[in-house]
Amino acid sequence: MNRRVVITGMGTVNPLAHEVEGTWAAMLAGRSGIAPNELFDASTFASTFCAQVRGYDFAAQVPDADKHAHAGRHCRFALGAGVQAWRHARLDACDALRPERLGIYLGSGEGSLDFENFTSLLVDAWSDNGVDAVQWAKLAYERMDLWREIEQESNMVCAHLAAEFGARGPAFNVLTACAASTQAMGEATWLIRRGECDAVLTGGAHSMIHPLGTSGFIRLTALSTRNDEVATASRPFDLTRDGFVLGEGASVLVFEDYEFAKARGATILAEVIGYGASADAFRITDQDPEGDGAATAMTAALADAGLGPEDIDYVSAHGTATKQNDEVETRAVKRAFGEQAYRVPVSSVKSMLGHLIAAAGATELITCILAMRDGVIPPTTNYRTSDPACDLDYVPNEPRRAELKTVMSNSFGFGGQNNTLILRRAE
Repeated sequence: MNRRVVITGMGTVNPLAHEVEGTWAAMLAGRSGIAPNELFDASTFASTFCAQVRGYDFAAQVPDADKHAHAGRHCRFALGAGVQAWRHARLDACDALRPERLGIYLGSGEGSLDFENFTSLLVDAWSDNGVDAVQWAKLAYERMDLWREIEQESNMVCAHLAAEFGARGPAFNVLTACAASTQAMGEATWLIRRGECDAVLTGGAHSMIHPLGTSGFIRLTALSTRNDEVATASRPFDLTRDGFVLGEGASVLVFEDYEFAKARGATILAEVIGYGASADAFRITDQDPEGDGAATAMTAALADAGLGPEDIDYVSAHGTATKQNDEVETRAVKRAFGEQAYRVPVSSVKSMLGHLIAAAGATELITCILAMRDGVIPPTTNYRTSDPACDLDYVPNEPRRAELKTVMSNSFGFGGQNNTLILRRAE
């Protein structure tokens, strides 16, 4: 069985806006979601800014928010995005979808870690021989919020969405770093193609803007340290790029079997026609510098879709604004597309959104759907100085009108995780 897979609903909570159309309007206006960090005191950190979700009203977005009173930050974002997607797909008015035929497949990471409490436990349980395990356990029992410790786990997003929408089909979460939500959506496609589900809530959520997450990326020299130019710090493919901007958020989409969606009268937003995945098998933090793994994922997605490079009208790049990623992705697009690489527009909305880590791919796929709907490519903002190693058409600074029938979305993660999706415009 190889059923057609379509997208019928989408929702998002991100640094630009807390819903889809507001996000799209902000992107087309070139607005930045990057500002000084307000989630913790980062004044002594090499990177003092981030792309955080500000002013999010969880209770206003989720009608039965009390049911999720203990939900972590990432779960609250995902529930808001999930409610939007569910309503957008009009599944709230659908009696035909059986609970056991509704799946969940997410690419989600942890929520905000209680870093200060954790470090104080280490200090107070320290002895001459290191951490005293008995004292640690005693203090942890007294001080730790057990609900918070449970709820910050990455798998809890699946649990909350399943409870909210009564999903009793397969429920999975994958955490393959920055590629996670694209991998989740690709594997959700497989669930429907194989006939295991009629619909799947898929996408991702993440919130790593805490001292441990921030300091870890700083140690990897992955974050921008442009503290004097915060709003324009994310500069994908630009010669002056110096790293990505850490972000947070969630995006959820409804994937459905085409025949099921058609029978219930759903509005089809796009069709998923290709998925490709690969591993670099290189190093745990670096990509293969030749871009072989990334090119393999793109080529596999094209083969799955039965298309050639000339059939792709736009590539939504992973485009993190680290020196290595942007060079490698440029090289990979050339390997997969050949001479067509110089004719296909490529852009990165991380220039405005920051990097939402596990939630990045799903948020970027939503922008691909909107780009096809409106016939406009979102820009790579903050692009000022061309890099000889990055010599493709990056749609600099301004949105561009274009007829878009088929688009590709790339996500590449630490450890060489590569995932590519191809969408076709709804006709």
